[in-house]
Order: sequence, then structure tokens, then C-alpha cells
Amino acid sequence: MRKFFTLFFKYNALLLFLAYCTIALLFIKLQNDNTFSKLHTSGIEFSAAVNEKLINLTYLVNVDEENERLMRVNRDLLTKVLNFETSAGDERNRLKIVNDSTFNASGFIMARVVDRKFSDRENILVINAGWKQGVKKDMTVLVPEGLVGRVISVSEHYAKVMPVIHTDFKVSVVSDSSNSMGLLSWSGGSEAIAQVEHIPISSHLKLNERVVTSDFSTFSLRGIPVGRVIRIKPDKLFYAIDLRLTVDFSSLSQVLVAPLKIEPEKVAMSSDSTLIEQIP
Repeated sequence: MRKFFTLFFKYNALLLFLAYCTIALLFIKLQNDNTFSKLHTSGIEFSAAVNEKLINLTYLVNVDEENERLMRVNRDLLTKVLNFETSAGDERNRLKIVNDSTFNASGFIMARVVDRKFSDRENILVINAGWKQGVKKDMTVLVPEGLVGRVISVSEHYAKVMPVIHTDFKVSVVSDSSNSMGLLSWSGGSEAIAQVEHIPISSHLKLNERVVTSDFSTFSLRGIPVGRVIRIKPDKLFYAIDLRLTVDFSSLSQVLVAPLKIEPEKVAMSSDSTLIEQIP
């Protein structure tokens, strides 16, 4: 073994020369057999595939960032569109009330319904006008189509309204043609149908007759439309009457608050009348 290493170190230059010649011959042979060319081509293809994957990965990262940017833009645009449409809708409803030639809204407080309690017996509305805007308890709330309800409590910027479609709501009413007087109430169920009590069977009330608030009311202005008669059923002493209400409570948005009707002397004198609505 020692002799081998001695011989290797003695002739290492010659051995290295022979090794180089062998490698050179091997490359020449590989070139002649196209093997080297194939390896070179395979290396290029592999490098190209790796580059393509890297490019695709970079593209995906950029696409995610672009999608996030577009989502932010769409969110901002949607917010602007919703705000514009809401404002436009409020303005349309306001102009509908202001421009109604059959109704004089001067001196009334305009407000928007901002909340509502849904119930089959005790609906409640909240409007965005309070004592700072001049709203007081027992003021009448209405729209050009008809009676909405009455104010039952007030804060600085908001007021709570008991609508016609509340089982505790009562108001004195009278029919247009026959002048039949009664008490409007709501027994629950459909928001479109209310009842009229205390109209005697001797009255000449007819189907489709219009019913409005009467001068007997302790809070409401006279002559506000309430509904039309759709059913008349005789009982022992009084008719059982159904009205189709003129106000569509499902789409109510803008309302008017009428000035307070103050008649303390009349209220005192009429306190025993069954036709005077109950004040909760």
C-alpha cells in the first residue's frame, strides 16, 4: 500500500493527464451520441419549468392583492350608492307630502320613521323628531293618505308613536255620507284591517263609505281619512264593522306631526262619553 502511494505521488502529473484525456474522450463520445445535448436540453426545460412556476406564484400573489383592492373599491362604491339611494328615497317621500295638492302640510313637523316594533297586537313606531323639534305627547301623526297614530312619549330628538294598528289605540270617527259616528279600534292580525265600534244598527252606513276622524276626538284633528267600510254585520244593538285602512304601514317612511289639539274644557265635559277615545 505504501508503494502504491509512493508511485501515485511520483507519477501524479501523468495520472491527472490521463484522467483529463479520459473525461475529454467521454464528452466527445457523449456529443456524438446526442446524450450531452439531451442533458443540456433537459436542464433548460427544467429551468424553464421552475421559472414558470415562480412566475405563476408571483401572479397569484399579485392577483390576491388586486382582488383585495377591488373589494375595497366595491365596498366604498356600494356604501356611496346605498347612501345616495336612501337619501333619494327620503327626498321623494318628502316631496310627495309637500307637493300633495289635496293636503296642506304648513305648520306640521316632518319626521322620518327610524324604528318599529313588530307585533300582531302592539306595533310601535319611533320617529326622528323630539321635543327639541317641537313634538309633544298626544300630537297627531299622519300622512296625506290618512291617520298614522298619536305620540305617546318624547325625548330630545325622538318620539314614540302608537299607531292605529295597536290594540290600545282608539279614536272617534265619522262616516262621510251617512254621518255615522263610532270608535275606531284594531283587534290585531292584519295591518290593513281595523274595526269601528258603537255604530247602532239604526244608522244608514254603507259599504265603501269613507270614514274620517271626528270632532269628538280629544287629540286628533277633524277630517283625517282613516279607511273605507268593507264589511257591515248587524249584531244586537250595534253593527260589527271592518275598515280597510288608508295608510299602508308596511311602507311607511315619512310622516307629519300635527300641532297639539288642546281642549281641556271639552275633555273635562266629555269625560263620561263612551265615544271619547281612551288615553293610555
